[in-house]
Amino acid sequence: MRDTGVHAGAVFLLASDGRTLRLEVTAGMPAEYLAPWFGVALSSPVPVAEAVRERRLVWLGHPQELARRYPRTAIALPYHYAVAAAPILTGTTAWGTLLLFWPVSDGAGPAGPSRERVGAVCRRLGRFLRDAADTGHAVGPAPLPRTLPQPPARKRDPAEALAAADFVERLPEGSCSLDLEGRFTYVSATAADLLGAGISDLIGTRPWQSLSWCSDPAFEDRYRAAVVSRKPGYFTTMLPPDRWLAFELYPDGSGVSVRISPTGPGVASQGAPARTETFQGEPIALGELYRVLHLAAALSEAVGVGDVVDLVTAEMLPAFGARTVALLAAEDGRMRIIGCRGYSPRLLEHIDGAPLTHPAPAVQILATGVPAFFATFEELAGTYPPAPRLDGLQAWAFLPLIASGRPLGSCVLAFDRPHSFSDNERVVFTALAGLIAQALERGRLYDTAQELAKTLQAALLPDSLPDLPGLDVAVRYLPSVRGMDIGGDFYDLVRVDGTTAAAIIGDVQGHNVTAAALMGRIRPAIRTYAATGATPAQVLAQANRQLVDMDSGRFVSCLCARLDLARRRVVLATAGHLSPVVRHPDGHAEVLTLPPGLLLGIDPDADYPSTEIPLTPGTVLALYTDGLVETPGVDLDAAMAGLAAQLAQARPQPMDKLATALIDHARQTAARTDDIALLLIMLATTGEGAQPRDLR
Repeated sequence: MRDTGVHAGAVFLLASDGRTLRLEVTAGMPAEYLAPWFGVALSSPVPVAEAVRERRLVWLGHPQELARRYPRTAIALPYHYAVAAAPILTGTTAWGTLLLFWPVSDGAGPAGPSRERVGAVCRRLGRFLRDAADTGHAVGPAPLPRTLPQPPARKRDPAEALAAADFVERLPEGSCSLDLEGRFTYVSATAADLLGAGISDLIGTRPWQSLSWCSDPAFEDRYRAAVVSRKPGYFTTMLPPDRWLAFELYPDGSGVSVRISPTGPGVASQGAPARTETFQGEPIALGELYRVLHLAAALSEAVGVGDVVDLVTAEMLPAFGARTVALLAAEDGRMRIIGCRGYSPRLLEHIDGAPLTHPAPAVQILATGVPAFFATFEELAGTYPPAPRLDGLQAWAFLPLIASGRPLGSCVLAFDRPHSFSDNERVVFTALAGLIAQALERGRLYDTAQELAKTLQAALLPDSLPDLPGLDVAVRYLPSVRGMDIGGDFYDLVRVDGTTAAAIIGDVQGHNVTAAALMGRIRPAIRTYAATGATPAQVLAQANRQLVDMDSGRFVSCLCARLDLARRRVVLATAGHLSPVVRHPDGHAEVLTLPPGLLLGIDPDADYPSTEIPLTPGTVLALYTDGLVETPGVDLDAAMAGLAAQLAQARPQPMDKLATALIDHARQTAARTDDIALLLIMLATTGEGAQPRDLR
């Protein structure tokens, strides 16, 4: 810190697993301020991890740049500071990260450390750690981080310290001193009187712990802002019932000096001389942070792009007092409006479909990656003369949406009166834009996976069921894995000849892409065997031998039913699959008892005994996979009996409606953890028939 001229710093060391950085030591600010990063995975999108992961210096000279590139970091430590994260390396060995903080330059003060000096310091740290390891010392993070004490600028003898205390006591305002962790180290008599507590009761305590009226989180937040930004701070507060105090905070490397003066709401301190300090270290208002955190939590739950658009357009306006909001996406070299609220469609026609070279601010910010704020229409027109004057809109915020270094689009907020955007407000908007961009990126990936899954599933399962006169058939398929609508359950209905059909249902072990891939191989094989007229026992035996030969390492349960419409008989055989449920024409339903058969893919010589039952008109045969009935904590036999009870209670209706009712009941009763496939077959009564079903 001394060599680089910064006011605070920290060292993170690589843990023994080689995949995690842990905070080891801080100086200039308490370790607890960095609590969100006590342990950081190298894959995390935060500066300390990126510095090691990419072997480069991460330099963030302004809070807006931090908010734009690392929104989660900016929200977790939302103060006015500049920061750099530098990897500590020796050759190809990474030891950790050096994190440095310094005040944001206002043009008059120093601009911060030099990058060359930071690089030199890291090389020296790397050599020190390497030499320690070479001499047998264990180099790694301790269980808990520590904070180094800051040595005083100079030593003071007792007489000088006493004279300084007398000087402070003669001042009309109260004075106190707090260390970097916020504990009182000195309190003048005037300050104690103004605070309403005894000096001995305050020394060694934190104000927000020892003063009941100081328990609001805003007090600690103001203190942290001064320590982290190393800029003076100012705020007023009321002591119950009606006494107002003004607090001025002046930080340095050892703590914060506080001047306390009686005042009124919005009134300067009484008896104090006029001052011209500009307090630049003010924290972002807690109310704004809570709004951003609320939106961030909501965005983390959004799944697809549509969810993100709905959330942003619904929540942004009331959260920030804007009148209109629009979300634009960069697609195929053009800007497309994907959501808006408060705008009429006519007002957005000039930008919808515009090329990415268009000079409008909503487009240009994608090229620069820097937000644009216009407090008045005149400012906007000065930058973009063709800007249309829109009734009732006076100020604008144009926010680029960038995730993983790739521009995704922009978010435009407009206000109905002139609005001067403070530095802190710009940081909030910039951080929020980063969170929206990350949510949009996740939403796009989800939507792409959904579309891919639907396409693949449609290719793996039958397009439609055959039109078999005399049968009413319905199917449903629901995968269990949210975000990838594909699984290993399967079904089929095969025409064998003019009066014979084969119904098949099965379940590949697992419910993921691998299970689906195996299903895509075994279902056509079973279908082919069934279409040749083989008996259910023969179909399962042939499929079993083929699966054993595949050596896939997965098992498959399957049930095959051969429906003879001429004889009105059904022959069934099972390979470890759940027994079907039959509802008879008189309304009673039962779970069929079938002789067991071994799962497919275990023993190539397994036999599959058959059972034959009558199929009278009005009979409903329900074939299903365990996802339909299986519920945590419920016996499977009881669950199948429950399905039979549902079928018995259902009124006579087309199979399509009955299938919908069964699926809806399964969704509502408990969270399902497995794929669901359901195949309902009813032998129609006289005059009824069946229509082909589109299953895609």
